[in-house]
Amino acid sequence: MSRLSVFVKKGWLSGIIFVLLACQERPHHDPLDIHVLAEAYETYKEEGFSQRRFGHDILQPLIEKRAADFTVEELGRSVLNAPIHSLETGEGKTKVMLWSQMHGNESTATMALFDLFNFFEGPDEDGFEDIRATVLENLRIKFIPMVNPDGAETFQRRNALDIDLNRDAVSLVSPEAQILKAARDTFDPAFGFNLHDQNIYYNTKGSPNPATISVLAPAYNEATEINEVRLNAMKVIAGMDRLLQQEIPGHVGKYDDAFEPRAFGDNFQKWGTSTILIESGGYPGDPEKQYIRKLNFMAILNALYEIATEGHQKYTEQAYFSIPDNDSKMMDMIIRNAKVNKNGYTYTADIGIRRRETNHGDRDYRISGVIEDLGDLSVFYGYEEITGDDLEIVMGKSYGETLNWDEISDGKSLELLQQGHLAIKIKGAAKGKIHGYPIRVFTEDKALPSEIGLGGPADFFLSEKGKLRYAIVNGYLVDLQNPSDKIYKHLIE
Repeated sequence: MSRLSVFVKKGWLSGIIFVLLACQERPHHDPLDIHVLAEAYETYKEEGFSQRRFGHDILQPLIEKRAADFTVEELGRSVLNAPIHSLETGEGKTKVMLWSQMHGNESTATMALFDLFNFFEGPDEDGFEDIRATVLENLRIKFIPMVNPDGAETFQRRNALDIDLNRDAVSLVSPEAQILKAARDTFDPAFGFNLHDQNIYYNTKGSPNPATISVLAPAYNEATEINEVRLNAMKVIAGMDRLLQQEIPGHVGKYDDAFEPRAFGDNFQKWGTSTILIESGGYPGDPEKQYIRKLNFMAILNALYEIATEGHQKYTEQAYFSIPDNDSKMMDMIIRNAKVNKNGYTYTADIGIRRRETNHGDRDYRISGVIEDLGDLSVFYGYEEITGDDLEIVMGKSYGETLNWDEISDGKSLELLQQGHLAIKIKGAAKGKIHGYPIRVFTEDKALPSEIGLGGPADFFLSEKGKLRYAIVNGYLVDLQNPSDKIYKHLIE
């Protein structure tokens, strides 16, 4: 039926109302193509970041240089007097607020936000102008790229008062929490993006895939009911999942929606802002989360576009709930069916190894590889897995001679490993320094473990048919026949 016939049938007044409403509808837009989003990322990637550890001093110049294209505002100061800024852009009626790094060691999305800033500052004719114009004409966007600058400075979760900001939405003890709450109340966004990182050991339930991106439309009450506000968040997430499944099929998980009354996400939802939680997890071969940063850029830009065009409305609650739940069954490495000799007893077991990361020095970190579990690990999955009926645990030894630091190289390390030496004693090297060689380095006599044990160091060999096949050094796998380049973070001890 034409609009004119509706005008005639329903009478002139109702017809005018119908036509006016119809004219206000936003034009139909197809979903963004994933290849276009990937190209936009490569075009506008912020070159100021190459690693996930950085402080406010890196961000501040990048914020200041955008004053010509964004409304930049200092919202307040942290416990240690670092400024917390917001950047606003867009002229639309629908308000969207994105905040990142309320946990100081969760920086993946922060990097992606600066990639988005570059995108929105792009020229009129770059091939992406229609996307940019659609978003900025329909949305008004407020970004808070670093809520917890004090935590970021030392790459720790909590702020300088040891408060978890994401459990301070009600008490508002911390100045940073007060700033975030005030920003929300003043701006009154219809949509909010709560941007975090999760540990790399989450997987999508029942699958060996790491949960590279996890999502949640938080509950707003104990009953976890679904009102229009929460439903809109679910629809946006379903659209993000549609996109991500094209890039990382099976790597998107969903958090349990149990209500957390102290959390900002749950309270934003309760206060009337449709809130989307994005958590960046792990992906094979991406320790600095640069690929996951790209996924954040693509997913967030796609979500902003769908909100701007109301494209999210075509998704359903069922599509949201079809996203698999998160589980926590990942290990950095699993050795399956290895023969173990302990206390005079020989048995076969799986060995699960995790590499624990701890801060070390100026925004650097060290790795401590530990045996997280052993026994039947059939319900666990490894980023790396080794299996074989003939694998046997063989403990290593230290090289008998003391070497000079300039005698060490990757080749020398491999040679010593192939001879059964897991560690060397060195002179002329600073204790506590991080090194990248695939061998343990000591500055004094130090005993290696004589047997493996739960919670103990992951330092041993795997033999195959009586010959050394693999070395496990501080939780890293070294293939003695086919060595490859890896990023090591060993400490000189």
